[in-house]
Amino acid sequence: MTPSATTHATRSWWPRSLLGRNLLLMAVLIVLGQLVAAMLVRQMIFQPRVAQVADGVARNVAALRAGLQALPPVQRAAFVEAFNRQAVLSAPPIAPDSATRRALLSPMERQFVQAVSRRLGADDAATNTSQPVWRRDSTGVLALRVMHQGPEGAETYWLNLPSIFPTREFSGAWLAATLASMLLALLGAWWLQRHINRPLAQVVTAARQLAQGQPPAPLPEDGPEEIATVGRSFNHMAHSLVVADQERALMLAGVSHDLRTPLTKLRLGVEIAGAQIDAPLAASIARSIDEMDGIVGQFLQFARSGEAEAPTPASLNDLAQAVAEAQSDHGRTVRLALGVLPDVPVRPQALRRALDNLVENAWRHGLPPVVLRTGADADGVWLEVQDQGPGIAPAELDRIRQPFARGDGAARSGAPGAGLGLAIVERVVRSHGGRLELHSAQGAGLRARLVLPRGGQA
Repeated sequence: MTPSATTHATRSWWPRSLLGRNLLLMAVLIVLGQLVAAMLVRQMIFQPRVAQVADGVARNVAALRAGLQALPPVQRAAFVEAFNRQAVLSAPPIAPDSATRRALLSPMERQFVQAVSRRLGADDAATNTSQPVWRRDSTGVLALRVMHQGPEGAETYWLNLPSIFPTREFSGAWLAATLASMLLALLGAWWLQRHINRPLAQVVTAARQLAQGQPPAPLPEDGPEEIATVGRSFNHMAHSLVVADQERALMLAGVSHDLRTPLTKLRLGVEIAGAQIDAPLAASIARSIDEMDGIVGQFLQFARSGEAEAPTPASLNDLAQAVAEAQSDHGRTVRLALGVLPDVPVRPQALRRALDNLVENAWRHGLPPVVLRTGADADGVWLEVQDQGPGIAPAELDRIRQPFARGDGAARSGAPGAGLGLAIVERVVRSHGGRLELHSAQGAGLRARLVLPRGGQA
């Protein structure tokens, strides 16, 4: 068997959940504990008791042999018959249908018979007597054959010995006790694991909300010390992240707002100077001011992407058409390939900013035609922007999602931008419970897809 097949076989029976693993471990430990207890009882209680009873039986048999030797020959059969009758009467009653099962010796009885036979065998060897022979009759009584050597010859008698070591059916008490203790332990483990899983599930839910850019509800800090420590630490982490994000957004908004004033003065100064400045120089300054204004605008969008906006049902096709119309006002043609979509709850302004950024990136870093598609599949509904530019290396697709990260092609070409376009898109789509998928092929441009859940935020 290959290592992969062995690993798969191990995973097939090993539970994936913590509850299943704890229950399986508890059941195995209980069974092992019961087996060890049974072995200890057998070794420390039953085996010494069997040896003690075997010694007593051997002495009693020797005494009965001596009694038969002392009795007159005519009284021996009557003595044995009376003895056996009394033995049968004192034997515990058994069900008729168990007589067949009782014909065989149990493991403990077999050990007892062997111990008695060894003790009697030593005496028989000294007296030249045949080895002991045992049988069980239809009444379930153990009988021992006693050979008596008299003047008349060898005489054979069967002595019933039920009162010395009575046989007992397996009542199933051990199995019932094992199953009962296992059931109680599993119920206890399930109850304990349920109280552990509840705060863990709350942590998972809060972590998902935090990953989507939304502040989660505070976790309870009560209960056992370990669980309370986890809740307290997570609340502290979530609060620190929210505060840091708010401070970053506030800083970006403040810097962007402060930069807008000198940019406006520069643009006004260029317009006032007019003919006093060389026309190509004035056009270059105006372009630089527009680029700086675009970067400031990205800062403001990134700072506002975390602002709360109530989700409302909207048509993604209408949103795509609005973006295409806005691009046509600037002389850009965006091809539309719209599918049949249901209305989904979204934050329209934030999603519009994300889609504008994707289209702007397609025009700035790619080549026309730029195609805007919508559709739906099993994962949810989606919007997709694709250009026909050189694309991005697959190793760079994850890096350019980060704030202020730019592709190598954009950095070398000197294309304007602060590297916040995809970061804004990533932040917006995560706040909707969706994801941003980036695909790039050689000569096929970049394909950016926003996948949103059908029911809104997951």
